[in-house]
Amino acid sequence: MAGTLYVVATPIGNLEDVTLRALAVLRSVDRILCEDTRHTSLLLRHYEIRKPLVSYHEHNERRRAEEALAWLEAGEELALVSDAGTPTLCDPGYRLVSLAAERGLRVVPVPGPMAAVAALSASGLPTDSFTFAGFPPRRAGPRQRWLERLAAEPRTVVLYEAPERVARTLAEMCEVFGGERRAAVARELTKAFEEFRRGRLDELARSLAEETARGEYVLLVEGAGRRQAAGEGTE
Repeated sequence: MAGTLYVVATPIGNLEDVTLRALAVLRSVDRILCEDTRHTSLLLRHYEIRKPLVSYHEHNERRRAEEALAWLEAGEELALVSDAGTPTLCDPGYRLVSLAAERGLRVVPVPGPMAAVAALSASGLPTDSFTFAGFPPRRAGPRQRWLERLAAEPRTVVLYEAPERVARTLAEMCEVFGGERRAAVARELTKAFEEFRRGRLDELARSLAEETARGEYVLLVEGAGRRQAAGEGTE
């Protein structure tokens, strides 16, 4: 019988955020596919798990996916993890999951941490409906068009950005979205220096422009028209 591919969410910072089920799966599989074997080794050593690690990242994904499919078809049980959070969401793994599903192989999610959802839950912005946009394009033209599309989005917008570009992105969002929108910036979630900033988009843009950005960032902005819609029907 063919094996199962488990898509396993791992901590985004604090190692205690891993689920009991995730640990059980990691202990039971034949191999673990991971972005960086050195990074995943830290988690496994912490929980005294010893399993073969196989690198699976954007540069070897095409070749490694075929190898993983062969292992699954031979009956092996595999776990797919990313360096942090839920695999395939802004991380490698989509190709493998898609091909496994096409071949009728069993793919099982083992849910857990995701930075976008963690940030949204504590942002103070509307959570009933949101859109996760991933990372902005780096090139100026595509980036401008990308921001213009998001500016009209009525749902809360959640995106990731690297520290070296976060100030620039906030400044550009001010220009395209309008600085008066409510927003939040989350940094280093679940880690020792976790930080939330909440306020108007222009206020947050100014504060980030005046300091050296460090860590991993989640940016959140209220949707277009949310404030006006919230006031409808009142006197």
